[in-house]
Amino acid sequence: MDKLAILALLTAGPGKEKEVEEFLKSAQPLAAREPGTTTWYALKLGDSKFAIFDTFKDEAGRNAHLSGEIAKALFAKAEELFSTAPLVEKVEILASKAPGA
Repeated sequence: MDKLAILALLTAGPGKEKEVEEFLKSAQPLAAREPGTTTWYALKLGDSKFAIFDTFKDEAGRNAHLSGEIAKALFAKAEELFSTAPLVEKVEILASKAPGA
């Protein structure tokens, strides 16, 4: 079971909701190429609220993701797409249900 994760909370700027959705969808192939990222989810929480949740087996994988292409693109577009700066939290997974578990 992965024990480490990242939760990024994002709030789209006024009228930027569709752009944020498209941006998040476009990041999926980048996540797929990260060997240290076990799972990656782009989530819509409400009309203008979004999140990214991803899991990792170890700190090296999590740190590689935080310095990778998705993080670079996210912060490069932050002022353009979001009403507030992305809130990125390193979190611990306490319990989970995964296929085969």
